[in-house]
Amino acid sequence: MRASKLHSWNVSTAEAAEIQRRLSTMVAQTWDGRAVRTIAGADVAFPDKSTVLAAVVVLTYPGLEVVERSVVEARCRFPYVPGLLAFREAPSLLKALARLRMGCDLLMCDGQGLAHPRGMGLATHVGILVDEPVIGCAKSVLYGSFTEVPRARGSYSYMRDRADRTVGAAVRTRDGVRPVYVSVGNRIDLGTAIEIVLACSPKYRIPEPLRLAHRLSVGGKESSSDG
Repeated sequence: MRASKLHSWNVSTAEAAEIQRRLSTMVAQTWDGRAVRTIAGADVAFPDKSTVLAAVVVLTYPGLEVVERSVVEARCRFPYVPGLLAFREAPSLLKALARLRMGCDLLMCDGQGLAHPRGMGLATHVGILVDEPVIGCAKSVLYGSFTEVPRARGSYSYMRDRADRTVGAAVRTRDGVRPVYVSVGNRIDLGTAIEIVLACSPKYRIPEPLRLAHRLSVGGKESSSDG
C-alpha cells in the first residue's frame, strides 16, 4: 500500500493545520462495493518521547485470522499537538503499510477520521495519501456530539458537528460496554464502516484488527528500525 507525496512532513504547526484544511476537500464518503477479503488494523505507540512504533496487522475477513504483520520503529519528529497527531504518527505508519507484501482490501486506523475539527484525523489523512478505503475507529471522542447509545451490542448514535452535519457514530460493540467512535477515513460510507467494525468485534470492545495491532505496537516484535 503506497502513499502519494502530497505534502512535506517537515512543517510548522500552522502549516500542518493548513495542509489538513486542504486535504479535507479530497475525502470520498462513498463505498465502491468491493469484496473485502483482507482487512488491516493500524496502531501507533510511543515507547518514549523520541520514539514511535507503528504496527500493522493484516487479517482475513470475515474470518479474522492473521496473515501478515509489519512494524516500523522511528524517531518522533513532530511535537504533540491535539488535532495534529497525524503529523506524529502517519509517516511511520505509511512506511509500515508500504512494507506489506500482500496489502489489504481495507484499512482500519486507531484514530479519528472525519470526527475531527478540520475533518482530517489520522484515518482521513492516511486514507487520502494511500487513496484506499480507510475506517477511523477511536477509543475516545475528539469532536462531535451525540445522544446516549442504547446498551445493546450493535446500537449506535450519530455524532454531529456544530453545523449539525454527521461526522461519525458512537457504536456499541458489546452489550453494556463503552462505545467506540467510528468515522469515515476515505472511500467508504459511514454505514458500511459501522457494519465492518461490528463484524470485526466478535469478542471484545475493540475491533480485532486494532486490538492485535495495538498488542504488536506495544510489544514491538518483528520490528524493523527506520531511524
